[in-house]
Amino acid sequence: MRAIVIEEKGGPDVLQVRDEPEPTVGDDQLLVQVEAVGVNYRDVYEREGRGAAYGNAKLPLIVGAEGAGTVLRGAGSFSEGDRAGWVAAPASYAERVAVPLDAAIPVPDGVTSEQAAAVLLQGMTAHYLAYSTYPVAADDVVVVHAAAGGVGLLLTQMAKARGAHVLATTSTSEKADLARGAGADETLGYDGFRERALELGGAHVVYDAIGATTWEDSLASLRARGFLVLYGMASGPAPDFDPQRLQAKSLYLTRPGLPAYTATRDELLARADAVLGWVADGSLDVRIGERYGLEDARRAHEDLEARRSTGKLLLIP
Repeated sequence: MRAIVIEEKGGPDVLQVRDEPEPTVGDDQLLVQVEAVGVNYRDVYEREGRGAAYGNAKLPLIVGAEGAGTVLRGAGSFSEGDRAGWVAAPASYAERVAVPLDAAIPVPDGVTSEQAAAVLLQGMTAHYLAYSTYPVAADDVVVVHAAAGGVGLLLTQMAKARGAHVLATTSTSEKADLARGAGADETLGYDGFRERALELGGAHVVYDAIGATTWEDSLASLRARGFLVLYGMASGPAPDFDPQRLQAKSLYLTRPGLPAYTATRDELLARADAVLGWVADGSLDVRIGERYGLEDARRAHEDLEARRSTGKLLLIP
């Protein structure tokens, strides 16, 4: 089978298409024919070896963790021919993947495999952000950074569904149009959101996936007892921080991640069922920004890191 392999850590140029042996599967795994692979920033961190989670990964390795497809060999409640999605199956940049049974998510009728691969990781991320990390309430002032990105578009829709006033930040007018299409009340550049949030009394919550370049203004834009939810680092990690700075307005700071919010099988399926159900009934719009062949994984990573993309990027093996 074809797969995307790295033999060393580095930039997009280390991504190689190679012929690899088909994965062997145990009794607690599914063998899945992959129909779509999600491209995510966690794949960039894996490729670079960034952070504790990826710094000690053994090389060579097949990149990726998210996808959807058709079951070739079933296990548990999954039978041959069923469709499954996942967000935590190693070596997903490939034509076939061994998916741990406890990570496999049933894909319902009415949701395509492409939609499942495009929405599961980012949709469940948006779900825990808006429903659990800081449960958005009616009339809350909510700042969503990178609002035209994969999580941003979904998070904007969910915050609006909960009655928030959403300030969406984007880098171009075209991306601002997409954010407004997702329901954002106002769109701003990254140099103007702080002032506008303070005009509205300060943000109840800032959802920040950018990190280094937005960190200070995100913190300053909050009202008393506001939440800064730093869930990504597209521009690099935030600097070292003295927690005493939170005292003046009794602020909250958190750095959440999806694994802690899908820690049990029941929680994983509850979030996935909610997100896929909204896709199936049309209440959640999933934007697929670009589809690439497996051999174009390098270009997909370049587009993602240069922030040339909107919505979700997919590899189609």
